[in-house]
Amino acid sequence: METHKGPGPFTLFAPTDAAYAKLPVGTIITLVQNPPQLARILTYHVVLGRWKQADIAQVTSLTSVEGAEIRVDCSEAFEVKNATVIAADIEASNGVIHVINNVMLMG
Repeated sequence: METHKGPGPFTLFAPTDAAYAKLPVGTIITLVQNPPQLARILTYHVVLGRWKQADIAQVTSLTSVEGAEIRVDCSEAFEVKNATVIAADIEASNGVIHVINNVMLMG
């Protein structure tokens, strides 16, 4: 996964430890044993560019580094796909982080 080593900027939707704990039993082991699938899931949580909540509120979807669309909705809560953002606009040296309460699975 060389993408995250680039200069960015990137926007990361970062699941909490509790979000990973919600995954079905065996999911993490399966992903660790399948590096290409793990890389797809991880890059699905990254978007090119510095997207703050106010910017995301102006669109209905973003394209992940993985290539799939991520539905976004800021009309009531700040939601991305099946997750709610619980901490937004955390500045990082190469972008911005939004902490989410679920792991976003593709499909």
